[in-house]
Amino acid sequence: MSALFACEDPATWRGVYEKYWDVVEAKAKGKKPGKLLNLDKWYQEELPTLISSRPDKHVTQSELVKLMEWKKFNTPTQKIGKFRPRLQQLAASNSEDAVEKCSRKAFSLLPDMQAAIAELSSLKGVGPATASAVLAAGAPEQTAFMSDEAMESVPGLKPIQYTAKHYALYLGKMVERTEKLNKVDPQKDWTPHRLELCLWAMTIAEQQKLPLLKDLKAGSVAEKCSDADTDPRPAKKLKTR
Repeated sequence: MSALFACEDPATWRGVYEKYWDVVEAKAKGKKPGKLLNLDKWYQEELPTLISSRPDKHVTQSELVKLMEWKKFNTPTQKIGKFRPRLQQLAASNSEDAVEKCSRKAFSLLPDMQAAIAELSSLKGVGPATASAVLAAGAPEQTAFMSDEAMESVPGLKPIQYTAKHYALYLGKMVERTEKLNKVDPQKDWTPHRLELCLWAMTIAEQQKLPLLKDLKAGSVAEKCSDADTDPRPAKKLKTR
């Protein structure tokens, strides 16, 4: 799955990105399809608009709870992350004031990602992965959601750990690839979050053997792209705190 991440051809990335919603719809079949699709539409399109429309970026308590629900519908298919129902209950127990104040401060701390993640993680039920989802919704040009599918597609990150330090390693590589794509793509509209969506779509399409990406499967991607700039060495194991 590292073939796409190593790709330096923006047209290949864009071809995958354009199939994102097709992959979501295919993944949703047989698993409360309407609910999953609606939640992803809300997270990818509605929530970012809501956050950006506010004078000072932040999320509300109800948005945090809904984001946790979105995460619940995505987590069961992941191989590493395990959804814990109590986390959603804990997130719902945060006061409106606490969520708004904490998320407002977190967005103001950017681009200090470690500080922003730490601030959001002070909320009950919120860890680095959920914090990254909040930040990706409001600042996609700087951040990316910490999904298993995307992280497993980035060379040098295994074993994956859900810590702030591991997120920093992941995001650093995503930002570097984003900058390289924008240098060669006239549209210059790539963001770490958009790359994350592409890696997710490619992984799911391969796992479920979907015909949607038949022209962009790992084999054909490998033919178009070079992995010369990837580091095959595994990341150093980090202690979870």
